[in-house]
Amino acid sequence: MPQTSAIASTKPYLIRAIHEWCLDQNFTPYLVAKIDTHVRVPREYAKDGQIVLNLGLEATHQLSIGNEIITFSARFNGVAQTLSVPIENVVAIYARENGQGMAFEMSSTDGVAIPVDETDTVSGTSESTATDEVHEPVPPPSGRPTLTRIK
Repeated sequence: MPQTSAIASTKPYLIRAIHEWCLDQNFTPYLVAKIDTHVRVPREYAKDGQIVLNLGLEATHQLSIGNEIITFSARFNGVAQTLSVPIENVVAIYARENGQGMAFEMSSTDGVAIPVDETDTVSGTSESTATDEVHEPVPPPSGRPTLTRIK
């Protein structure tokens, strides 16, 4: 009898799609990640157990969004660092300019997505742009996006 392989999570595919959409629209893709022992990021930029990372082309070097982990190099206050975020720790990916993107439920069953629109806000995150320059984050016109569950 043939073995049935587990179905791959849709989460990494959705993250790549939103990232590509942001770039195609000339938006800045921001990734929200839950901090734990498996996440390698500068923890001084984390707030409330989460970190917001700029995944724009000018902010990252050698960005790889794989099926299990996201890796890239970025500069924080001029210091180059290698970062890695397991896909299971990704909370949301959205466009900085308008807040549109996708949020994910944090559970043992990854891949359940929640659309995010510009009238919503992602709360409890600290934005940090990974570039040589220090910029104040520019909130979307209606404020920061919030997560709304669509059932």
